[in-house]
Amino acid sequence: MSMKDKVVVVTGAAGGIGRAVVERFLKEGCHVVMADVESCADLAGAMAQAEGAIGTAYAVTVNVGEADQVEALFAEVTQRFGKLDVLVNNAGITLRGQLDELSLAEIQAVVATNLMGPILCSRAALPMLRTQPGASIVNVASELALIGAKGLQVYCATKGGVVSLTKAMAIDHAPDDIRVNAVCPGPVLTPMIEDRINAADDPVLARQFYDQSTIMERVGLPHEIANAVWFAASPQATFMTGSTLVIDGGATAA
Repeated sequence: MSMKDKVVVVTGAAGGIGRAVVERFLKEGCHVVMADVESCADLAGAMAQAEGAIGTAYAVTVNVGEADQVEALFAEVTQRFGKLDVLVNNAGITLRGQLDELSLAEIQAVVATNLMGPILCSRAALPMLRTQPGASIVNVASELALIGAKGLQVYCATKGGVVSLTKAMAIDHAPDDIRVNAVCPGPVLTPMIEDRINAADDPVLARQFYDQSTIMERVGLPHEIANAVWFAASPQATFMTGSTLVIDGGATAA
């Protein structure tokens, strides 16, 4: 059951989990549209030429919280490929602070990217996904969709919303033969986490903090999350929809 020549849109594709997801789909021979708020045209070219990549990569700059930009993204996908098989809603941002410590603009930015982004992208993608047998949406949420965390009230709320959105969309779109699933990563060694560790007063202690937050006593790696995203989107998971895959090293089991 091959994914070769499937067209896949990945948001937040320029780094971390998103980049690893792109790499995974390229290895399967997919045509991957790398959508990110930062320009990643050079990166797309390099990734398509990387060892093991047999698919193609194409970059589009887009802010997923802006409806007009999202519509333009999927219009471009339609024009270039004429179809869409998989949407991976991965773009997300984190902002620490209690509600009354954050400005309204900061709160709105997190909600726009983390929750409105998947809503807007899914809304724009649905007409194309309906035409493809076995189409799939994978929403990247977070372990913090399931538990709380200090200073991350807005982030937790948006990621919890993504999980609820996933379940509701799975119900609505099962008759369309569109599967909708969520992946909830735990702490993952992305550039954002690495920057926090390196900026800490004691980087060694900071790394230990992240490692000890899981029962496996280590953080995850981006490719480990990408494997779960690929599985959820692939023909290997044809009887799975409305599900939440928690890939967190057991952090939420403790």
